[in-house]
Amino acid sequence: MRLAKLSLVAIVVAGLASSAFAASTTLEDAFKNGKVSGEFRAYYFSKTDSAGNNREDLFTTGILLNYKTDTLYGLGANFTAQGNASPFATDADKVRFNSDEYGTGAVLSEAYLSYTLGKTTAQIGRMFIDTPLVSSSGSRMTKEAFEGVTVVNTDLPNTTLIAGYVQKFQSRTDGKGNVGKFTKSFATGSADAVDLDNGAYTLVVINKSIPGLTLTGAYAYADVEDVDGIHLGYVEALYTGKAGDFGYTLAAQDYYNSFKNAAGFADDSINAYGLKAGLSFKGLNGYVAYSKTSNDDVASGNIISGLGNGADLLYTDPVFSTPGYQKNTDTYAVDLNYDITAAANVGARYVESDFNDNTKGSYTSLYASYKFDGALKNFKLGAEFESKGKDKDGDQLRFKANYKF
Repeated sequence: MRLAKLSLVAIVVAGLASSAFAASTTLEDAFKNGKVSGEFRAYYFSKTDSAGNNREDLFTTGILLNYKTDTLYGLGANFTAQGNASPFATDADKVRFNSDEYGTGAVLSEAYLSYTLGKTTAQIGRMFIDTPLVSSSGSRMTKEAFEGVTVVNTDLPNTTLIAGYVQKFQSRTDGKGNVGKFTKSFATGSADAVDLDNGAYTLVVINKSIPGLTLTGAYAYADVEDVDGIHLGYVEALYTGKAGDFGYTLAAQDYYNSFKNAAGFADDSINAYGLKAGLSFKGLNGYVAYSKTSNDDVASGNIISGLGNGADLLYTDPVFSTPGYQKNTDTYAVDLNYDITAAANVGARYVESDFNDNTKGSYTSLYASYKFDGALKNFKLGAEFESKGKDKDGDQLRFKANYKF
């Protein structure tokens, strides 16, 4: 909390110090010129249990409302509230979806001050964050959020620098039938939630100096209870190019975790790497990918991909599941999708994992989306289905309708 207070003071002082360069506006103008935006949502989820039996369904409606002020001397404010209800949920539905989709009520997910000076922007408060190792997931009705500070700078040519500190996390639900609240328990994209004593720090460097090549490096340190901190690392090289009507993608990534028990035991570490090659031609897009997680015996049993379910970037992920993060696992993926029009896309993905216990899992997914235009502009429909096979069972189906305004 001390860092948050100091950062707030720094933002205010910087704003006052730069008043000589202020825009010709007033505080009243900043609020009058603010913008309201939002989104209406209606989601239908259906899934079986891990044995492939006892299907449950959940229909949820929700709304997201955002108000963003205009800036005054580089200072601004942003507020986002989310709310939802599941009016037809049975007791069985509530139990099946309590960890991710069933959580009714409302929450103020964003409430932050921002300050921009030149090519540097600082934010403090509650906010959505999108970085490799600290990221909000918006795949469920309630989008995750963080409480903390971020600073983004683009002074260096073709380079983005990001620094951040987060002290609380707002999950999708509280697991008890209510919308998620801000607590010190942080979800992870690939393992169990972790409780943080004094929050987490992250640093990110993104460079695009070479045409077509994006290099990303990220580091995070999480002050986890009962552990002398967890060090998280992520690097990626992504190259995209064109040859006539063909587009192509080549990419490589690596995750790394390192931590020591509070009792002073030896360091534990685990890593996972992924490779990906993609090709596109006149609306037809596809890729193949492979990932490997090392056979290291760590307490979590998995690579921790980051804080927040949005920190989940492994190339071999199926549409819903995350099998590739388990230790000593080889995962293969192939995806093929087609842009029927600029507004319509359909696709299929197949993923297979070889796990450390000599079992296998297969994941077959189908997905489609359509963006309306004309009178229904900004209205989007989407459908996703995933079925597990081999030594795994179960399936999931999701229909989503979104209207942004």
